[in-house]
Amino acid sequence: MNTINETDFHFKNQTSFYRGKVRDVYGLGKYVLMVATDRISAFDVVLPRAIPYKGQVLNQIAARNLEATRDIVPNWLIAVPDPNAALGIKCETFPVEMVVRGYLAGHAWREYREGKRKVCGVSLPEGLKENDRLPAPIITPTTKAHEGHDEDISREEIISSGLVAEDRYLQLEKYALALFEKGTQMARENGLILVDTKYEFGHVGDTIYLIDEIHTPDSSRYFYLDKYNENQAAGLPQKQLSKEFVREWLIANGFQGKEGQQVPEMTDEKTEEISNRYIELYEKFTGEKFKKRPAENILKRVQENVERFLKKL
Repeated sequence: MNTINETDFHFKNQTSFYRGKVRDVYGLGKYVLMVATDRISAFDVVLPRAIPYKGQVLNQIAARNLEATRDIVPNWLIAVPDPNAALGIKCETFPVEMVVRGYLAGHAWREYREGKRKVCGVSLPEGLKENDRLPAPIITPTTKAHEGHDEDISREEIISSGLVAEDRYLQLEKYALALFEKGTQMARENGLILVDTKYEFGHVGDTIYLIDEIHTPDSSRYFYLDKYNENQAAGLPQKQLSKEFVREWLIANGFQGKEGQQVPEMTDEKTEEISNRYIELYEKFTGEKFKKRPAENILKRVQENVERFLKKL
């Protein structure tokens, strides 16, 4: 199949290599190269089969959104030398993820449903239903775990523990809310609602940079705008634009990442279905036709494209 499952490149001046759940990360001195593979994860587990074009979809959406938000905050991206690769500035990462929520969905709804009226130290009003719009977007940060699950944390805990200095943390909040506003505007232009998302930041010296991906279907949750009010009024689920459909398939087949559970069989048909959904996500999000990368010698193509660009630096 036309997939990138993993890479094992050896670039000139390469200083490190790290394999994440879905990306292979190469340290190149003051630069970092992220290769978006076609691996797919859910419930913190990498599923057994790669999804054709998934990495390309996420890499190109992230690059598009990074370019569209440079006027808000500097970001790490320098270039996209290949449909599956992004090269940028190597930053020291802040150890928190800035999760911004405009609607009561997902984790925040589950906490609310259990009777909690504070999430990460942020108070929520009474009388909300699942997927209701919040009075204003809120930030519910999490720790950035190297292993296992990220954990909820409040602004006060972040500052008092010294995870991030107060002045810098307050700046991260301002950037996150401004980015969410921009993402909301971009989503609406394509008939979507940006429900919630996460941002990661790093720094080089005193300069803060937006890093990683932004506003992709893997890092964000979207609803379809045209049916939102009708569905809320009728108490119906909202149609989502995210990888939630993969999680739902796994749950329906008895897998939630718990010990002893087996990932259901990923047939050729299921793999193709997931691939087609990711392409649909791209086209709905961008309003453009998805251009499939060449199928032949994918790894060779990525390596040659990256090496060609590195020679120009």
